[in-house]
Amino acid sequence: MTVATTSKEIDQLKKKVLSAHLPVELRERVLFLIKRLSVSLRFGSFSQDYENVSHYIDWLIKLPWDKKSEDNLDLKRAREVLDRYHYGLKEIKERVLEYLAVMNLKKKQGLSPRAPILCLVGLVGTGKTTLASSIAEAMGRKMVRIPFGGIEDAFYLRGRSRMYPQAEPGQIIKGLVRVGVKNPIILLDEIDRVGEKARSSIMGVLVELLDPEQNNAFVDRFIDYPFDLSQAFFIATANNTTHISQAVLDRLEIITMPSYSDEEKIIIGKNYIFPRALEAAGLKEENLVIADDVWPQIVRPLGYDAGVRTLKRNIERICRQVAKKVVEGETKKLIINKENVKKYLPGW
Repeated sequence: MTVATTSKEIDQLKKKVLSAHLPVELRERVLFLIKRLSVSLRFGSFSQDYENVSHYIDWLIKLPWDKKSEDNLDLKRAREVLDRYHYGLKEIKERVLEYLAVMNLKKKQGLSPRAPILCLVGLVGTGKTTLASSIAEAMGRKMVRIPFGGIEDAFYLRGRSRMYPQAEPGQIIKGLVRVGVKNPIILLDEIDRVGEKARSSIMGVLVELLDPEQNNAFVDRFIDYPFDLSQAFFIATANNTTHISQAVLDRLEIITMPSYSDEEKIIIGKNYIFPRALEAAGLKEENLVIADDVWPQIVRPLGYDAGVRTLKRNIERICRQVAKKVVEGETKKLIINKENVKKYLPGW
C-alpha cells in the first residue's frame, strides 16, 4: 500500500464525516481519529487502524442523529387499527388511546409529546407482541423488536468498547440503524426471561433506557457518545413481573393482558386467524369451509390454553393439509365437519 493510496483513503474518510449529519463534538472527535491515522503509517499499523476507524465511522454515519418520523395521533384511525387486529381487549385499547390523546394534546401545545413506557404482561399467546405492532401501525411509527429471552450479557444491549477485537454496537443502536429514525417504537420483548447471571446488569441497562431523566443521553459502549432516545416509544412485554427488578417496574405502566375464553377464541379464530391462514396457504374461501359446530374442537383439541397461539397453529395446520390435497388433485373443496375434524387436528 503506497503513501498516495493511504492518503486518498484518509481523505475519503474525512469527506464521509464532513458530509454526514453528526453532532459537532462527535465530528471533531472523529476528525481527530482520522488525523491520527497518518501517524500510524510510521509504525506499520495503518491497515488495522484504518479498518477500526472506518468500521466506527460507518456505524456513526448510519445512525439517525436527526431523522425521525411524523406521528399519526388520530384517535379514530388508531381505534380502527386496533380493532382490525384485535378482538375484545376493550379496556386495554382505551388505555392505549388515552396515552395517544395526551401525546396529541401536548403536540398541539408545542410541547414535546413524551411517550409512556408500557409493559404488556400476560401468558404466552395473549397478543402482547402483536398489540405492540398494532400500536406502531396506528401511530405510523417504525418498530424495532429486541428479544430478551435467554440473553446472558449486557453487552448485547449496550455494545462493546472499540478496544476489543470485532467490537460492535449493541442491539439498541443496531435497531435504530435498521429503521433509520430516532423515534421508533422499541419493543423490549420478554424482559423477564433474561439469563439469571446477567439479570442485575441487564436490569441496570433497562433503568437507563426507560428513565426519562437518563435516556436522552444513552451511551452505547461502541459508539461512545450520547444518543437521544427520549423520543422513542418503549413497549416492554413479560409473562410475569417476578424477575423484573423494582427499579425497572417503577418506570413502567403495567397493562395486564387477559386470557381468552373459548367463546372469544372461536370469534378470533373465525374472523381474524382463519382468513389470514387461508391467504398464507394460497387457498381461497371456496377451497376450505369449517362448519360452525366443530370450532369448539379446534379451539380446544388437547386442553385449555390461555392464549391463541395454539389455535393459530391448528388453523394453519388445517390449511396446509388442505393445500396439499388441492395441489395433489384430491379435492377442490373440503368441508371440515364433526365426521372428519379429528383427521386434521393434533392428537396425544
